[in-house]
Amino acid sequence: MKSTLTVAAALVATLLAGPVPALAGTPAAVPRPGDAVFTHPCADRPGYDCGTVTVPLDYSRPSGPQLAIAVSRYKATGTRQGVIVFNPGGPGASGLFAAGAVPASVRAAYDFIGFDPRGVGKSAPISCADPSFFATPAADPVPASEADKVAFIRRAKSYADGCVAKSRDELPYVNTVNTARDVDRIRQALGESRITYFGTSYGTYLGAVYGQLFPDRVRRMVLDSSVDAGPEAVWYRNNLDQNAAFQRRVDIWFDWLGRHDGVFHLGVGHDAVYAEYRTARSRLAATPAGSVGPAELDAMILNSGYYDLNWVSNGRAFAAYAVKGDASGLVSYTKDNDPATVDGENANAAYTAVECNDARWPRSWSVWNNDNTASAERAPFETWGNAWMNLPCAFWRLPQPSALAITGRGLPPILMLQGTLDPATPYAGAVHTHQLLPSSRLITEDGGGSHGIYNSPWVNNRCVDGITTSYLLTGAVPAADVTCPGHPLPEPTATRAQAHP
Repeated sequence: MKSTLTVAAALVATLLAGPVPALAGTPAAVPRPGDAVFTHPCADRPGYDCGTVTVPLDYSRPSGPQLAIAVSRYKATGTRQGVIVFNPGGPGASGLFAAGAVPASVRAAYDFIGFDPRGVGKSAPISCADPSFFATPAADPVPASEADKVAFIRRAKSYADGCVAKSRDELPYVNTVNTARDVDRIRQALGESRITYFGTSYGTYLGAVYGQLFPDRVRRMVLDSSVDAGPEAVWYRNNLDQNAAFQRRVDIWFDWLGRHDGVFHLGVGHDAVYAEYRTARSRLAATPAGSVGPAELDAMILNSGYYDLNWVSNGRAFAAYAVKGDASGLVSYTKDNDPATVDGENANAAYTAVECNDARWPRSWSVWNNDNTASAERAPFETWGNAWMNLPCAFWRLPQPSALAITGRGLPPILMLQGTLDPATPYAGAVHTHQLLPSSRLITEDGGGSHGIYNSPWVNNRCVDGITTSYLLTGAVPAADVTCPGHPLPEPTATRAQAHP
């Protein structure tokens, strides 16, 4: 199974990377700070300019080997205030072509700057394995016995060793602190004294680290769907905390499917749907449907945990197999989200490198086994898939420092956005990050479970969007934290949820 954070970031990046609508009144090109960075129009990306910014591989040796960081710009279409630098999450997700992450009014006021973080995409990509390492169907992540865990332990060791073997020179320097330093090099190259930063998911942690290192370089900052930035949470505990949150969110989806039995025919109520899920899983474990086994079924259901957007289509694919034995929808979903590609392997490698390099992880398998066995008793859906994804960090050959302490000292007023039922970045962790950032205001979507809620077509929350857009355009923050009503759950016949006031 892919990492939960990587799945989220990859889908967010895909959804936001589509063409940005042409806007009336686009001004003629005029010189502006940073023009020398963007040397050519981006291929097949109308409206985007592309270039590179050179940064040190090792910031302790600024004159040593260098990396070229790929950057993009979507020019402000109106009176320009400055730049927004965006990161969609992961770690491991490309952020080059995502100007659709903000509405037209914000694009009018800012040059929108995207980039591939070091180790990702077009920025000196790293690798840990041949893409075939992730071929589907993957092994069932849920162990039936202690003996079943041995193969996953060997696989994790092999993957950690592969990271060193294939990316030895760059690997030690792929981490969040260095990426934050790269963001500041991008700022310098653009000729900006300060930036507005916008990050979602893992991008919120990158933003918190950037703000810790360079508080006087932050003009405004939006952190959407925040991880717990506390050093004690990064990253081992954060991954454990996800398990319970995903169980709750998947249970909500199963309950929703059970309330629409007339559409999906999976039975009435949560328990009936869960029984169908277990039966489908067992059938796929015994006889995979082409590329789809139980791990791939779980991956699609995990996607439903992240986003309301696909509840209807994922529900129909699940139901077609469970009720009729028709696996075509599951096969199509797996093909569209194939992890065994060069880009997919790179995203996974970058995810692993950043998380393993950022912080200390337990080195004893008994600690992992005890913690995840206890977690699986409460949250069986996601626990073991999450554990195996991150287990290479137990066998990491490189030093693992303590995570950076976040105090928020010196930051201007910043805005945090969070759904109370977000499974990938659980609400309690976001509240803790809010406490670590004294200048922040927290905008809560009550009952919201989708991941990434600003300007989102699957959330479409006018309360959240209005506060955030106003902040980006004027710098105004509410006098206190705000709770917005949650957006409605989708209806099986609807293509997207209606806007909530």
